[in-house]
Amino acid sequence: MEDSTILSITLGLMVVLTTAYGLYISFGAPSKQLSDPFDDHED
Repeated sequence: MEDSTILSITLGLMVVLTTAYGLYISFGAPSKQLSDPFDDHED
């Protein structure tokens, strides 16, 4: 394989994994620990 192909695949995988991790943190099990700042300051 050419170097540019390996670099493209590596960068693509990094983007996909970062997006998947962000979605997991936002909507998965750890999201139960997140607080909503708007609910905390509601009158």
